[in-house]
Amino acid sequence: MIKTVVKAAAFAAVTLVASGAFAESGHIALQKANVDLSDRASLQRGARTFFNYCVGCHSAEYMRYSRLAKDLEIPPEIVEDNLMFTTDKIGETVKVAMQPNDAVKWFGVVPPDLSVVARSRGPDWIYSFLLSYYQDESKATGVNNSVFVGTAMPHVLAELQGVNRRVEHHGDGDHGHAEVTYETAIPGTMSEGQYRQTVGDLVNYLVYMGEPAKLVRGTVGRWVLGFLLILLIATYVLKKEYWRDVH
Repeated sequence: MIKTVVKAAAFAAVTLVASGAFAESGHIALQKANVDLSDRASLQRGARTFFNYCVGCHSAEYMRYSRLAKDLEIPPEIVEDNLMFTTDKIGETVKVAMQPNDAVKWFGVVPPDLSVVARSRGPDWIYSFLLSYYQDESKATGVNNSVFVGTAMPHVLAELQGVNRRVEHHGDGDHGHAEVTYETAIPGTMSEGQYRQTVGDLVNYLVYMGEPAKLVRGTVGRWVLGFLLILLIATYVLKKEYWRDVH
């Protein structure tokens, strides 16, 4: 697990709620996040990204480190050494690393808790949002977002993805529609495929964090269905045996 919280996380303190970063996507078609809560490796990678790029500014106070360790099958000592930046007790919830007074002084508002953000906005929206930043020098952050134009949230994963440039290709005539494409302006440390997987893992983790009980329900549900199937077979055999003597 990566231990150091990257410097970009401190700049990400602009609140998603106040900035409108989680507003409606308008007419932009959302991309599919393909969430798979059965993929433990994906959830573990998503947790790593979350704790290295998000908890510098955002809390997750409905999630306990001990629950995370158990559900994602991460040894407690690894969680303690690599994910716990604001406490030394594994039974604590995930607190934000930045002090509220500093957040208000620097940004005018305390960043929101992200415990249930995947439930409130949906995984496809978050996935599309994190893939859709582009260069915009007119913005204080230097970037904009095609899913939510005018967002104040900086591109906290820019070092991974890089920064894209938005290019409009205008059609012929007065009624020609502009076709928008994106090209790399500043390269990142990851390829497009690697970055998509990283964002997908992060969204997968956010979905899990929004309702950890889903993992338990899935396991219990399979056992219940298996039991009912066995009971159905036993009942059918018993019924055949009983009616054979009656006839």
